[in-house]
Amino acid sequence: MKRCEVLRKLGLRAAAIVVGLGAPWTSPLFPAQSAAEGNPKELLLYIGTYTYGKSEGIYVYRMDLSSGVLKFASVAKGVVNPSFLAFDPTKRYLYSVSEVSRSAGKPGGAVSAFRRDPQTGELTFLNQQPSGGEGPCHLIMHRQGKFVFVAHYAGGCISVLPIREDGRLGEPTDVVRHQGSSVNPQRQEAPHPHSVNLDAANRFLFVPDLGLDKIMIYRVDLTEGKLKPNEEPWARVKAGAGPRHFDFHPNGKYAYVINELDSTFTAFAYDNERGSLREIETVSTLPENFTGTNTCADVHVAPSGKFLYGSNRGHDSIVILAINEDTGKLKYVAHEPTQGKTPRNFAIDPTGDFLLAANQNSDTVVAFRIDRTTGKLSPTGNVVHVPMPVCLKMTFVSP
Repeated sequence: MKRCEVLRKLGLRAAAIVVGLGAPWTSPLFPAQSAAEGNPKELLLYIGTYTYGKSEGIYVYRMDLSSGVLKFASVAKGVVNPSFLAFDPTKRYLYSVSEVSRSAGKPGGAVSAFRRDPQTGELTFLNQQPSGGEGPCHLIMHRQGKFVFVAHYAGGCISVLPIREDGRLGEPTDVVRHQGSSVNPQRQEAPHPHSVNLDAANRFLFVPDLGLDKIMIYRVDLTEGKLKPNEEPWARVKAGAGPRHFDFHPNGKYAYVINELDSTFTAFAYDNERGSLREIETVSTLPENFTGTNTCADVHVAPSGKFLYGSNRGHDSIVILAINEDTGKLKYVAHEPTQGKTPRNFAIDPTGDFLLAANQNSDTVVAFRIDRTTGKLSPTGNVVHVPMPVCLKMTFVSP
């Protein structure tokens, strides 16, 4: 289901509605796992969903790392549309947006905090705060665990919320509203920030805005919990492309954005001193002979840095491209059907052996094994049924 259809059901403004993250496995959403953890055998998988259908909230599964088998563990109820999730750096807490137009009787969405049991995966609700805008659709934690950053697709803004010592959320310390539009009158009539992403040093915040065809760039002020425009305040993509999600290469030299509206990837060279992006190339996410309707959703660089993956909704596939680590350029490898409809978010487990795809409109999460040499995906046969899965986050089970 396209985001415009989703948000109509949520009662949001009639906006035409439609990444990833710095230094994989050392980012706030997915910190590097300690070597002291040994050779883990299981992962905990957290699945964010839309709850206006049969979903009850955030689903928790256990994943066997030898087989890819997923087993239901629990579900955290009580939050409406907990579509996107983020861990804190310690993995003791989990944060979720509530992707709605009104919360607690007031305009705007919300963000919720949960305490996480590291062995069972069970979530305990801590508190909820207004997010600062309508339709919060993505969030990310700062490495120091002091703040959470939130993108609001329908509200056209991004916000900053402080994290207290006990993991609870405080009220927003900053709300930054974008201005402008682009060439698509149905989808780009106004700003639509679609994700928030930090570089490896956590100095700069990158916000792909589908409505502006820009990746907005901010400097992070940890003293006041504020965002300040970078000296180079944005990087452009092709008019009508609709940038959505974003990920950095592990070497920190390159970044990749997936463009929802024209089904492309744009590769950038990254200057980590200036926080600036320079376009290298733009390539299609689709086969040359595809003639149907498609929009893109998520993007991730493999932990090895050798491959780039993206999700196609319409073609219903994961596209795989090889990365030239000397130039950042991309070369087509393959497409793998996701065995479902409308693959939204997907995730690569921290060992780099499995990719899990969330098929939003067929209510399934499907596990694939990754060939580390070729980057190709092979279905494991492991499929679980979860109502309207949107976001997947994984971490090891504590010993």
